[in-house]
Amino acid sequence: MISGATPPTAPLPPMALIRLLQLASPALPIGGYSYSQGLEWAVDRGIVCDAASAQRWIAEVLDLVIRRSEAPIAWRLLSSAGEDWARFAHWNAWHRAARETAELRAESEQMGHSLIKLAGDLGALDRAARQTLEALHPIGLPAAFALFARGFGVAPQPALTGYVWSWLENQVLAAIKLVPLGQVAGQRMLAALSPPMAAAVEAAMTLSDDAISTFAPGFSLASTHHETQYSRLFRS
Repeated sequence: MISGATPPTAPLPPMALIRLLQLASPALPIGGYSYSQGLEWAVDRGIVCDAASAQRWIAEVLDLVIRRSEAPIAWRLLSSAGEDWARFAHWNAWHRAARETAELRAESEQMGHSLIKLAGDLGALDRAARQTLEALHPIGLPAAFALFARGFGVAPQPALTGYVWSWLENQVLAAIKLVPLGQVAGQRMLAALSPPMAAAVEAAMTLSDDAISTFAPGFSLASTHHETQYSRLFRS
């Protein structure tokens, strides 16, 4: 079943753009900067050791995990928030059940909780959203982002772009700290990964429900090993 065709691109009103930039900012106080999603273990083992290997690692996670699973789920949550709450609840549960490791699930739930708390503090949750939250405990990060985007008046398509960009930027920032890399190397990486990121966003909006899947055993093993890694900078 096709969830829906890609909607036409329309100019984003200035205030909606400002709100989207706020949502996608690494300064958002939800703890995104404190997670590496297994990248720290890959650096510790020497799998990632320079800018080229860091870019390759992030690109593969973008293709195998974000493009094929997390972004399509985020798209369904963004497009169903306020329109079909039963569908919204279904995809929130699907996302949580599909987390490959305890670390990844805890990350999504912690950041989702923090983002919802922030949304409440900023008055971005209406009565319908608050009623839905009562039946959605715990809530994952994509669902929380969708509710916040709805409250901020950001349309689903640009919101999805902001969601994936936020993930990409956090991964590059983690690589800069861990490898370590210079700031210019990080910017080169963001520039190189932007086209596949845009393609991942486009693909997410047309992928059928039955095609959503994740098969990235190396990524899962990295996250699993990071859960018990003795010395680390990032949370588990």
